[in-house]
Amino acid sequence: MAAKNSKDWVQKAGIKKGAFTEKAKKRGLTAAQFQAKVLKDPTKFDSTTVKQANLRKTLVSKKMKGKRK
Repeated sequence: MAAKNSKDWVQKAGIKKGAFTEKAKKRGLTAAQFQAKVLKDPTKFDSTTVKQANLRKTLVSKKMKGKRK
């Protein structure tokens, strides 16, 4: 079993690439706008969408931390 801090955890997450962005585009929003909407009121969305929004939030924050260094 891989360590929790392993850098390949994203590959093991079993995500469908582009699914969250596709949902956002169907609603006429960007992925960032849709993420904010989902996280503001998660009860209006299914659990998969909420998990995708949280994952996007995590990945964007990790990307931004990498740019600050």
